[in-house]
Amino acid sequence: MALLRERFFGRAAVRCRLAVWMLLAAAMAVLAACSLRQTNENVSNGDSRPAVTIMAPLHFPNAPAADVIRRLEELTGTRLSIEWVRDEIYADKMNTALTTNSLKKATFVKYTDYIIMKNAIRSGAFWEIGPYLDEFPNLKRLNGDILKQTAVDGKLYGLYTERPSSRQGVILREDWLNNLGLSKPGTLDELYEVMRQFTYGDPDRNGRADTIGLADRDDLVFGAFKTLGSYFGTPNNWGVEGGRLVPEFETKAYADTMNFMRKLYDKKLVNSDFAVTSKDVQRDMIIQGKAGVYIGSMTDVQRLSNEAKQVNPNAAFTVVNRIEGPAGYKVWSIPNFNGLFLFSKSAIKTEDELKQILRFFDRTMDADVANLMKYGIEGRHYELKGNEVYLPEATTQLRVDEVASLYTLMIADLGNPNLKKVAEQDPLLDLAERLVKDNENFLVKDPTVHLESVTYDERGAELYEIISDATYNYILGQLDEAGFRQEAGRWRRLGGSKIIEEYERALTAQSPR
Repeated sequence: MALLRERFFGRAAVRCRLAVWMLLAAAMAVLAACSLRQTNENVSNGDSRPAVTIMAPLHFPNAPAADVIRRLEELTGTRLSIEWVRDEIYADKMNTALTTNSLKKATFVKYTDYIIMKNAIRSGAFWEIGPYLDEFPNLKRLNGDILKQTAVDGKLYGLYTERPSSRQGVILREDWLNNLGLSKPGTLDELYEVMRQFTYGDPDRNGRADTIGLADRDDLVFGAFKTLGSYFGTPNNWGVEGGRLVPEFETKAYADTMNFMRKLYDKKLVNSDFAVTSKDVQRDMIIQGKAGVYIGSMTDVQRLSNEAKQVNPNAAFTVVNRIEGPAGYKVWSIPNFNGLFLFSKSAIKTEDELKQILRFFDRTMDADVANLMKYGIEGRHYELKGNEVYLPEATTQLRVDEVASLYTLMIADLGNPNLKKVAEQDPLLDLAERLVKDNENFLVKDPTVHLESVTYDERGAELYEIISDATYNYILGQLDEAGFRQEAGRWRRLGGSKIIEEYERALTAQSPR
């Protein structure tokens, strides 16, 4: 088992060490080679415009086009230096910048990595921005509830990037369903049968056994596992029973989810190396027609479909969000921010300099800048029909290549009234967005979102590795039920029980008397 843990969980162990220790010089060089820095040539040529330096994850093959960045600089009156880092190594690179005191003025922090930054926030590494928001016309109108979700000890440190409560669902190859005479799945049993037939029923009709049902990756949260868990009725991180908190991994529904994934693994209905598969490789399996089911963000369907059609013009996709489980329809949700920008005190020396950076983000919410960042340049990436945006199919790839990455820099975009509406949206994306709204009808929320636990902030990531490793080892057949319970007990002994106590105290304090 030790060898399997070394093989399958070496990456997780490295990530944990990176959060505590400085990277070796060789590792830093590798990470640096995987990032792309966009810097205006005028930065060192006496340009009087304020310099805005940013670190942000790159979710697409290319960083934004240079002339789009120049247009953004012209509109905001700034000199931009943006370090784009491949998404799959972003957490490691960000941790390195934190430990080496080399953060940019604005650094994007994913929701899932925010816990790591809370200790640094409490130690004074970042500016508190709450007192300044009212000085800016757009920032002062940010959603108060979402700001509260991001707060640390009641104080505001970040500008949030907005997202719906849950985009989670199932993306399927619709042409494969049709070839096999199958309907869209509506229950867990039907979803399993689709994955079985996608594996053994020759869904692409090429006469070869070269397909699998589910493409998954090394992510128990945004991969398939947590979404499947909510279908089985697993609470979202924590359940509440009689005023007591129960960790999700101690529930029967979590065990049922592990057993379901173990069955998929044993029956070869999921890629056998899913525990070490990156998101890019997972997507490529769907694009190349090697797998027919993708469980994750439903809005990924448009890009997956467009890229798959370049390989096979007959590829067709559809989306499902309602998969009925033992407790009916359920889907996990997260707070309404998928990340936020924090502002480093080591990079921003003065209050005036901080206000310059905040002014840039405030300006990005104005109509001219927001629409540039969302849609690109009129006449090249999109056209106007009245006051609405028309996105020609012929420019789809151009938008992906030259504009799409800028979306990461957009704050509070869902609530921004200055963004133009799309006149004729891609049918698949329209379906996905309608199902995202439908998810609001059966959300499973995390009851600890507004609660504080210092132990969780300090040790939660380290302790999570125990459960993550145990979950993977169970699915892979390297742990039995007793072994998994033993690891859950170790989680409690090493700090989990204290986390529960702190959350329960906070929960009691918030309860009406």
